[in-house]
Amino acid sequence: MKRVFFLIIAVLVAFTSCKKEQKGRQPNIIFIMSDDHAAHAIGAYGGRLAELNPTPTIDRLAEQGLLFENTFCNNAICTPSRASIITGQYPQTNGVLDLDGALDTAKQYLPKEMKKLGYSTAIIGKWHLKNEPSNFDYYEVLPSQGQYYNPQMHNKKKGEWPDNLVSYIGHSSTVITDRVINYLDNRDKSKPFFIMHHYKAPHDMFEYDTVYEKYLADVEIPEPVSLFYQPKFGSEAIRGRNDSLIHYIGTSVSPRHNQLRYTLASNYTKHFYGDTIDPVVGTKMAYQQYLKMYLRCVKGIDDNMARLFKYLKENDLWENTVIIYTADQGMMLGEHDFIDKRWIYEESMRMPFIVYYPKDIEAGKRTDLLVNNTDFAPTIIELAGGKAPEYMQGMSFINTLHGKEEENWRKTTYYRYWMHIIHHYVPAHIGVRSKDYKLIFYYGKHYLPQEEFGKYYWATQYTGVERETPPAWEFYDLRNDPQELVNCYNNPEYKDVIAELKADMKMQRKEFGETDDNYPEIKKIIEDNWDK
Repeated sequence: MKRVFFLIIAVLVAFTSCKKEQKGRQPNIIFIMSDDHAAHAIGAYGGRLAELNPTPTIDRLAEQGLLFENTFCNNAICTPSRASIITGQYPQTNGVLDLDGALDTAKQYLPKEMKKLGYSTAIIGKWHLKNEPSNFDYYEVLPSQGQYYNPQMHNKKKGEWPDNLVSYIGHSSTVITDRVINYLDNRDKSKPFFIMHHYKAPHDMFEYDTVYEKYLADVEIPEPVSLFYQPKFGSEAIRGRNDSLIHYIGTSVSPRHNQLRYTLASNYTKHFYGDTIDPVVGTKMAYQQYLKMYLRCVKGIDDNMARLFKYLKENDLWENTVIIYTADQGMMLGEHDFIDKRWIYEESMRMPFIVYYPKDIEAGKRTDLLVNNTDFAPTIIELAGGKAPEYMQGMSFINTLHGKEEENWRKTTYYRYWMHIIHHYVPAHIGVRSKDYKLIFYYGKHYLPQEEFGKYYWATQYTGVERETPPAWEFYDLRNDPQELVNCYNNPEYKDVIAELKADMKMQRKEFGETDDNYPEIKKIIEDNWDK
């Protein structure tokens, strides 16, 4: 009898010990990031496209996890956003200001910190930070932007960078998912894993998998209210005096923008239908074509994520894996008659961010915490059981994941677009966004002097462009005007709010090394116009 009693006690002790060990075990982490996937193109975020049900897999992930409603990038283009995610730092600190930026290998901080915590680390898919991702244990990454079909990928096991290219057959969304599953099959199973799983889609030029050719073919995509008439939107910075710049600033769906980008027209009406079509009819048709191509790329991502999730469930990885879904920025899907990203406006600046982890995160919750992409690395490190290093400027929101309040959290998030008029003819600007308001200053000057401008490989395509555009302020009351239709900067009712936002912008520029001491001409424009 005593032997049976002691045997039961031993089993209970072992069981309790096992439970404690399982509870304390580090989770696996998969960070899934698409390129230019706007939050309003995800059903769970609502908006005009939700009725199309474009993302059932991502929506289910949100139902099982935590959805962040206020996540923003600090620069809505691929390279700087990715650099901020990897470093936890703002651009003037990590040194990556624009698409020509190359992240120093010594600053690949996130994989370094994860390896210190005992993780095997991998990045598969789009990288776009120029230098070899050498601080990951394993990589398979697209060269630069990469190809939608039959992509080549640099493979760490296939030779020296940059000659270690391997060719694959198929659409990039499928290939990248296949390679992630292959990595999981062959990983070091003695360690938890951290994978950065990066899709190329839905970046333009929206080459979707042909299996989606009929997806949405007979569906009318809802138009944004700002596609056509918006007389109170913007400022002289983006419209010019008496609308003198409306044919120049900001590539468009309509025939409004008449500049050339490379060999393509920088408006989709001309690109799809030529010069002879009626402008209103052409704009409506071009919008439908644009959105259907874009959403077919999104559908390919969603279906491939379903394949990945099925694999995780079938291989007993679903319950102990943190899954994060995000994008490197948003996308203008016809709002304000703009295409592409770059702008500080909501659709471009906002990032989707969803976190699933059943052991720690309550399902079906949403948060309005004001988060930006410098916060991702500190949070991932703490999810892995570490502590975010002091050199990271972002903040961990681990408390929010655990259903608790954050202390001393930011009231606004800072934004900066540097590339002035390159590509999509967007003026350089800075700004801050709070939960309720947005303040923008267009300083309208490239940070490179004229004699250095030619270092850009695309500079020859922009001979004769405006080197400077008018400086101006914009202010939007997002509570009453969430679609940013009315610039209220000169409305006296907002005088005090604007003053508070300017003080906050000045504080953040100083705190995060964004004061333009190396760019005296820009600094002077900002100082001369600060109180105007």
